[in-house]
Amino acid sequence: MTRIYKTLIAIISITAIAVSCSKDVPVDEDGLLITERQECFVSNFELLGSDFVTVRAAVPVIDTTAQTINVTVLFGTDLKNVYPQFTLATDCKLDPKVTGRTDLSDLANPKKYTVVSGNRKIRKEYSLNIKFQ
Repeated sequence: MTRIYKTLIAIISITAIAVSCSKDVPVDEDGLLITERQECFVSNFELLGSDFVTVRAAVPVIDTTAQTINVTVLFGTDLKNVYPQFTLATDCKLDPKVTGRTDLSDLANPKKYTVVSGNRKIRKEYSLNIKFQ
């Protein structure tokens, strides 16, 4: 009988700890924590080729006021199979998400990416402008 009481006490204790530790933390549809941060910008950008080596010919120019990213790539780069990588302000997220290879070959219509702030209230659309060296 003592073993049953010990087991019962252990189960009740574990349940109490689990319930007390679970707090209602706000998360978004991606399971990311929503914070109070209002910062919303791109701080760095990288563009990798299909071999995961940079195809940039120069450092990208990121204008947070005009919300543009201007990048010069090496002549002959296959822009249908590149991997863009963004560094964002803390707690921000990118929409659309970059999940793999991306086709950026339509230079006449720059790809647009939206940076969403940590509090999910501020959205800034950046244009990714690419030119060849």
